[in-house]
Amino acid sequence: MEWRVRQWARPSLFTAMQTNNDDHAPTHSVPQQLLRRYRQYLRLERAFSDNTLDAYMRDLDKLLGYYAAEGIDYRDVTLDQLHNFVATLMDVGIASRSISRILSGVHAFYRFLELENELPADPTELLESPARGEHLPDMLSVEEIDMMEAATDLDKPEGQRDRAIVETLYSCGLRVSELCALRMGDLFLDEGFIRVHGKGKKERLVPISTCAIAELNAWFADRDAISIKPGHEDYVFLSLRRGSRLSRITIFHIIKTLAAAAGVRTTVSPHTFRHSFATHLLEGGANLRAIQEMLGHENIDTTQIYMHLDRSHLREEILRHHPRNIAANAPQ
Repeated sequence: MEWRVRQWARPSLFTAMQTNNDDHAPTHSVPQQLLRRYRQYLRLERAFSDNTLDAYMRDLDKLLGYYAAEGIDYRDVTLDQLHNFVATLMDVGIASRSISRILSGVHAFYRFLELENELPADPTELLESPARGEHLPDMLSVEEIDMMEAATDLDKPEGQRDRAIVETLYSCGLRVSELCALRMGDLFLDEGFIRVHGKGKKERLVPISTCAIAELNAWFADRDAISIKPGHEDYVFLSLRRGSRLSRITIFHIIKTLAAAAGVRTTVSPHTFRHSFATHLLEGGANLRAIQEMLGHENIDTTQIYMHLDRSHLREEILRHHPRNIAANAPQ
């Protein structure tokens, strides 16, 4: 798309976007508690270094300074207003590479707000960068995933749970938020599917491998012995100590710990398994449309999914091309 550049730039906006003081966090209209949670998200879930984290917070300050000058509430921002923000950055002479970096921070902030249910949808989803696209995340090989599963200590109470988490992330290509929200009522293991609650309250059916089913069933034997907190009885993955559903940060720590124990040098996060899922399927010859449906990238309502998609065909694509199923179906 062409970026609309204004013929004038307001000094007040430029001044607002120049607030790069490292000694304070962005203020404006965003609650400080929310900003602290956002910093924790960047540090723990995105694994940012101190320098990168500070840069993201300074870039967010530029955006919030613009909102303050324009009288915009961060919760009600529109795509057109975000385009105007980019146009203002260009007007004051900020290079395209720097704008791209700033927009990475803008995207990260609104993805966080959506994950935290602070906003129903991410308004930056269609916001394009004038520079190059984002770098693809690292990918794990099948051997590295096997190493991480082998690193789980099944003599520990949480060992089988952690192995089931790794296998479910990889076999189903789930977002970490989708894994945390997974409920027992979403499992149709006899039919070989799970129901996933994705972004925008969209639901999709995802085939699940026989390996993942076996790991889940083994975890359920341990799960039955947990004293479960009221209101959390239906969640699949629980804290053994608290009896409540696991948080995204806890999943992140589990994955990082297993990667270190397995000697995996790749930078690993829960999203790494999602990227590996898609890449391995594509390399194995799976239909791209089927992969997109499994990842939940299509904007199709639940009823349209049931009406228009051939679920038996999609399941066949996964069973034929996912490494877990290829191994399970190989001649003995």
